[in-house]
Amino acid sequence: MSNYKNLPAPTPEGGLNRYLQEIRKFPLLEPEEEYMLAKRWVEEQDADSAHRMVTSHLRLAAKIAMGYRGYGLPQAEVISEANVGLMQAVKKFDPEKGFRLATYAMWWIRASIQEYVLRSWSMVKLGTTSAQKKLFFNLRKAKARIGALEDGDLRPENVQRIATDLGVTEKEVISMNRRMSGGDASLNAQVGSDGEGTMEWQDWLEDETANQAADYEAKDELDARRELLVEAMEVLNDREKDILNQRRLKEKAVTLEDLSGQYSVSRERIRQIEVRAFEKLQKRMRELAATRGMLSTH
Repeated sequence: MSNYKNLPAPTPEGGLNRYLQEIRKFPLLEPEEEYMLAKRWVEEQDADSAHRMVTSHLRLAAKIAMGYRGYGLPQAEVISEANVGLMQAVKKFDPEKGFRLATYAMWWIRASIQEYVLRSWSMVKLGTTSAQKKLFFNLRKAKARIGALEDGDLRPENVQRIATDLGVTEKEVISMNRRMSGGDASLNAQVGSDGEGTMEWQDWLEDETANQAADYEAKDELDARRELLVEAMEVLNDREKDILNQRRLKEKAVTLEDLSGQYSVSRERIRQIEVRAFEKLQKRMRELAATRGMLSTH
C-alpha cells in the first residue's frame, strides 16, 4: 500500500474546510466494484485497488471523527487517526464474508480514534478500567439525555443519576466533567459549502447509533477471550498446537497439502488432527469460561 502517501491529509495550515471539500471528490463504490477491488487486493496485492477503496471511504472516516470533536484535540489529528484505522480495515478486509467494507471499517476507525483520544488525554492519571472508559466516551450523551447541558459543575442530582446510569462513582463523574467541560464546539458552526448549500459541523456528525461504550465492552471481551484461548491451548500437544495455529489462527490458513508435506502424513490425517485439536480446545475453553463466569466461548 505504498501509494497511501498520496492520500489527501488534513492539516491546520491547509484548513479543515479544504480537506472536506477535497475528499468529497472521490466517488463512492458500487457493491460489485468494491468486491472486485477487494478481490484484486487480496489475491494480487494490487495497491491501486486498495487506494481506491480507501479514498472512497475517506468521507466515512471524517464523519466518524467528527463525533469526537468535543475532546479538545486537533480535529486534523483525529481525522488522521481515523484514516489510519480505515487503512488497516482495507488491509484486512475479506470480501468473501458477505458484508460491505464500510460496515467492517467502522470498528477499525473508531478503535484507532479511541486509542488516540485515550493516549492524548493521559487516562493513566484517571485509571483505565472499563467503567472509566465508558464514562469518558459517554458523559456527553448521558448529560444530553437528562438535559444537563449547563456549563460548569453538574447539579448533585444529575451527578448521582449519571453515576448510577454509567456504573461509576459520583466523584469520577465530577472529575471527568471538569476535565471535559469547555471543549465543545457549536453544532451549527459552519465548515464550508458542499456546492448545494452551507455545511455545518452537525452535517458531519457520527451516526447516533454508534456506541463507544459498546465498542469498549466488545474490546474488553475480546481481550478476555484471547487470554482464555492462550491458556486453553495448553491442553494440546505441540503438533496439535502447530497444526491448529496454522490452519485456524493465522490470517491466511496454511493448506492441508503443505502441512502433510511438513509432517510426512496424509492430508486426511492432518484434517483429523485439526478437528480433534479444535474439539479439545473448545471443551477446555468451555471449562475455563465456566469457572470464570463467562457466558459463552464462541
